[in-house]
Amino acid sequence: MKPRLADIAAHAEVSEATVSRVLNGKPGVAEATREAVLTSLDILGYDRPSRLKRKTADLVGLIVPELTNPIFPAFAQIIETALAWHHFTPVLCTQTPGGVHEDEYVQMLLDRGVAGIINISGQHADVSTDPSRYAALRERGLPLVLVNGFNEAIDAPFISNDDVASMELALSHLVQLGHTQIGLAVGPERFVPVIRKIEGFRRSMRELLGRDDVEELIERTLFSVEGGDTAGARLIERGCTAVVCGSDLMALGAIRAVRRSGRRVPDDVSVVGYDDSPLIAFTDPPLTTVRQSVQAMAEAAVQTLLDEIDGQEVARGEYVFRPELVVRGSTAAAPVRR
Repeated sequence: MKPRLADIAAHAEVSEATVSRVLNGKPGVAEATREAVLTSLDILGYDRPSRLKRKTADLVGLIVPELTNPIFPAFAQIIETALAWHHFTPVLCTQTPGGVHEDEYVQMLLDRGVAGIINISGQHADVSTDPSRYAALRERGLPLVLVNGFNEAIDAPFISNDDVASMELALSHLVQLGHTQIGLAVGPERFVPVIRKIEGFRRSMRELLGRDDVEELIERTLFSVEGGDTAGARLIERGCTAVVCGSDLMALGAIRAVRRSGRRVPDDVSVVGYDDSPLIAFTDPPLTTVRQSVQAMAEAAVQTLLDEIDGQEVARGEYVFRPELVVRGSTAAAPVRR
């Protein structure tokens, strides 16, 4: 609705000329008077001109998947702390199956006038989705950092864990322990981290064991305890003495499957997780896992976003972080065949 100068002037107790100067962004108006005019505009139900809309530049959107996987709260906590240190307030948006879609969250964040968005394992990581949603954000000039899930079609900085190296670390450890029948339990293959883990698994099996026939050793399932249980059971039935999992939650499911089969971890079957989630060192047995550099990745994501917000030129492409193998009690020498 087009503002009526007379109504606004009467409500703000100023002249119509003053109202006109405020609405047209002209100088020479005291800040208190300007605020009085804009407040009257809001109270009377008029839409502010776009250049005068309230901006909440101290807000940063943080979009994460479900919080049942403890690695995502770990990322969120570090990012929120780093943002707060720089006087930014995160707006946490958590996705759940059947819940609010990422696009709806993004629109809500845009409506709030956020200064930028950090997105962890979002639609950018799913090769079956249309990356144009991110192109639209870049066209608006919105600072954007994407974590875990590189897509060369998206013009944005990416922060990623080296999934191929993760498989190299896990398999090298297991081969040194004498395992040759090693299975891989991962999530759906439409996700970039899964594609890369499978690539790393194939490469390491070929380089370490001279094996190319590994398809029957790969189980694609859900990133959950139940998914790990199902995949673990199938791989054990195929004679695997070790199982590498795509997440720590999946590894807990694989351990459950081992025990249900009457076997023991690690005496009969070794299990390797992925992430080194909080508290995972206190499982029974303590879980051997590949640790993502969560602290370094989260801090890099924040710094990259802040640089963009400050107008600095940030290189597009992928910043890849090296993982670390943490050896605990869920892996041991391969059982002797009898």
